[in-house]
Amino acid sequence: MIADGFPIWRASIRMPSIHPMYRGVSANFSRGGVTIIETAEHGSETERSFEKTPIFYLLNRGEKTGRWNLAKGEGLHYAELHEFALGGGTDHVISIFEFPKEVALRGLGFSLTSDAPGGFSDEQLATIKGLFPALGLAAYRVAASKTASEILAVYTGARTSARILAGETRRGTGGSINAAILLADLRNFTALTEVYQPGEIVGFLNDHFELIDRHVEENSGEILKFMGDSVLAIFPTDAHDPQKACMEALASAKNLLKANEALNRERTLNGGPDIAVDVVLHLGEVFYGNVGAQGRLDFTVIGKAVNEASRLEKLCGTLEQPLLMSESFATTCAVPCEYLGSFELRGVSKRADVFRLAGEA
Repeated sequence: MIADGFPIWRASIRMPSIHPMYRGVSANFSRGGVTIIETAEHGSETERSFEKTPIFYLLNRGEKTGRWNLAKGEGLHYAELHEFALGGGTDHVISIFEFPKEVALRGLGFSLTSDAPGGFSDEQLATIKGLFPALGLAAYRVAASKTASEILAVYTGARTSARILAGETRRGTGGSINAAILLADLRNFTALTEVYQPGEIVGFLNDHFELIDRHVEENSGEILKFMGDSVLAIFPTDAHDPQKACMEALASAKNLLKANEALNRERTLNGGPDIAVDVVLHLGEVFYGNVGAQGRLDFTVIGKAVNEASRLEKLCGTLEQPLLMSESFATTCAVPCEYLGSFELRGVSKRADVFRLAGEA
């Protein structure tokens, strides 16, 4: 359009989002520059900022288009338009495109700013109006695809969502992999439900799950499942270097336990509960794929190793240890470990040799 003589100085597409971390996304272009993608996080400050924009003004009035003659001082009470006017902007137009009602993505706002004397001509605005439905359709397609992939990743994890979007959607599809398994459980959490309100309980869970997820992801792991007050994560192994996956899982465990202590110190200062986390590390073969009913699947891991990790977790309280390792994990990771004994695990025929980090109190 610029090549065809349209005096476009700036342009932007702004859209709402259903992502749990941010409420909106925008693509902002300036002539001679690059297009910058920005996101607006959820929160009252973001809400207040949006309420002071021309797009909010149009939406609030049920209008689809708006135009402000910046050269004549129109719209300068909006911070963005005031900034454009100071930079030499002369004309600002906005069009709003609504998406189909059946999707949560409500639509988009498309704005163009000119710095030419007189701004846009009536003929140019008519051309823009004619192009707008195609732009809206293209933006809708991009937004729907992006939303599907992002939301799927939020619910299943980046690695798992990539496999689902690549076509692994039939029950039973998947395969055996070797992986380091991290199972984290909040100790005595059930008792807290007798003392605190449901909203407070959810807040505690979210606080602990957030720090667990942060330290799992930063070490190349992926959470596959939240099970009540427990978390199941995996660190797939390289066939030639299983030690790497074990070291990543161990780093995650140590870091999340340290972070959990800091979280508890902060919460108890405000009169809240001290919630310990028990962590078990195991190494073994699992089935990684689709499990469930034909119309309701779960992409997860199952198998003997997962069952053994779950049974090992019960020993954390018995042995008063926040971090336990199986024999397969302890003999593979490159750190000194201390043997704690051999224990029977419910539902497991073979006794399990259990270890902790050497020198741990």
